[in-house]
Amino acid sequence: MKTAKFLIKNGKNFKISDIRCDDTLDYIKSDRAKVEAEMHDNLLQLEKLQDKLYAQSTHSVLVIFQAMDAAGKDGTIKHVMSGLNPQGCQVACFKSPSSTELDHDYLWRITKELPARGNIGIFNRSHYEEVLVVKVHELHKKQLIPSGCITKDFWKRRYLQINNFEEYLVENGIVPIKIFLHVSKKEQKKRILERIDDPSKNWKFDAGDLAERQYWDTYQAAFAEMITNTSTEHAPWYVVPADNKWFARAVVSEILLKTLKKLDPQYPELPEDQQQLLSHYKELLENEK
Repeated sequence: MKTAKFLIKNGKNFKISDIRCDDTLDYIKSDRAKVEAEMHDNLLQLEKLQDKLYAQSTHSVLVIFQAMDAAGKDGTIKHVMSGLNPQGCQVACFKSPSSTELDHDYLWRITKELPARGNIGIFNRSHYEEVLVVKVHELHKKQLIPSGCITKDFWKRRYLQINNFEEYLVENGIVPIKIFLHVSKKEQKKRILERIDDPSKNWKFDAGDLAERQYWDTYQAAFAEMITNTSTEHAPWYVVPADNKWFARAVVSEILLKTLKKLDPQYPELPEDQQQLLSHYKELLENEK
């Protein structure tokens, strides 16, 4: 599957309208089984590469998901990451910051959850909430930020801080994969109604989603600005069409697979003197009474 169409190499040229929420490349609805079979094959390959990544323990991978409510973040994480070894995989979900978190800088709670070397970390929402919900609702004016820091170029400087932070991650072996699940307003409405109508999904319904839906256009502008200002060479964004869950999940699996293939992790090789001892250890075990 060709995912290059969804890679935003240069944010300065990005327009959110360039990516259709219902885009499925050349696939049609009847191709769903074929696409899901391809994703299954991707997951098998990911399992092997993750094992090498964990054994090598030099790089780590950080998958960041951002999206509107009901865009499919939870489902994508569940389906794409299902074949990974839990020992080398961790998920962090960032909700509204606690009072303790608000007593620190906005990256404090993020850095605590960064994946260790050899691990794959998954962020369900992330530091990007600080240029999305915080921006839309102007929450920064209510936080404990010194008034002198809230200037007319506040958001420009925050984008710069995020870019510098992600460059720091890359230079320390943490590879970010930034995924924006791009869902349409019509599809979001359909999914929220499903949560109301289906008893098995009632628990997913949050009245707050309806309140946030009233800010749809403002959020779309915030997402567009976010991608424009933070899609960089070292940490680009992928804008993944999310109206069709089966397609979005397959695209994410392909992106993750290509990233790990590029890293090309290998099992560590023992020093020659230790390799020579292996036959001795084998002999001890085989002659064990």
